[in-house]
Amino acid sequence: MAKYFILLVAVCFLPAIVSARFAPQAYRVTGVVYCDTCRCGYENEATEYMADATVKIECKNKDTGKVTFSKEGRTNSEGRFTIMVNEDRGDDYCDAALVKSSNPECRNPNPGRDKARVILTSNNGMTSNTRYVNAMGFERNVALESCPQILQKYEVTEDEMN
Repeated sequence: MAKYFILLVAVCFLPAIVSARFAPQAYRVTGVVYCDTCRCGYENEATEYMADATVKIECKNKDTGKVTFSKEGRTNSEGRFTIMVNEDRGDDYCDAALVKSSNPECRNPNPGRDKARVILTSNNGMTSNTRYVNAMGFERNVALESCPQILQKYEVTEDEMN
């Protein structure tokens, strides 16, 4: 009787375990896009989060540098985006990158904050399929008039900004 039970368990559960192990992983890449209103390179109390900005996830082969995956998404009313990647990209380098601003007063990508690396594999010890990327920002064409007072709180002067 015990032999039949073990056989029944193996027949019922083994295929499920094997298929779960080799099933493609889906990853949720999420982040935020902002307008750097003070042109200082980081978020602060004057930061505005950008609705309807365009972001993309792009993956390139580690050996050849050839683009193997690319998908665009848009930010919501709070400046947040989520892009689904429906497979493990363990052999690739992947980045989230700014594509297009929705604000003509804040349209230039902020150097150093225009893209963020994202790891899209489960072969690294991460248990969650949600991947959070660093905040990315566009730089306002002209800093707000209130910025010197705001940046004074951070002990940053205009000379240090330029």
